[in-house]
Amino acid sequence: MSEQLPQNFANHRRFDKAYLAAGALILLALLLSLVGLARGVTPGAVAIVLLAIGSFILGVKVRHYATTVQDRVIRLEMQLRLERLLPAELKSRIADLTLPQLIGLRFASDEELPALVRQVLDERITQADEIKKRVKNWQADHLRV
Repeated sequence: MSEQLPQNFANHRRFDKAYLAAGALILLALLLSLVGLARGVTPGAVAIVLLAIGSFILGVKVRHYATTVQDRVIRLEMQLRLERLLPAELKSRIADLTLPQLIGLRFASDEELPALVRQVLDERITQADEIKKRVKNWQADHLRV
């Protein structure tokens, strides 16, 4: 595995260039096929339009499925991690944490996690990005979808 740059809030989002390029090509195919369809309806033009629309929908759904599975894994991972790291008075509040809160908290180091959980719950911080901005010792995740 190649050496990766340290991860932080500014660079933690991942964009798969091949996925983005494929999406752009499918959209281009859809636009070109709609232009061709407008110029003259043929069975081939209709088939190409339907293929382009279907490919686009499939691509969106595949991405959605992958991120949904990732969110479920994050929820489970964080529940286990919190159970291990939180003091007794905070363990009873693990179920109060929403998925966006858990997603934000996942980047916090073990040392800062209990205090950050308390802060998130007490201040009712609900946005994952707001929580991520408060992480001081970033725990990288290079395996996200």
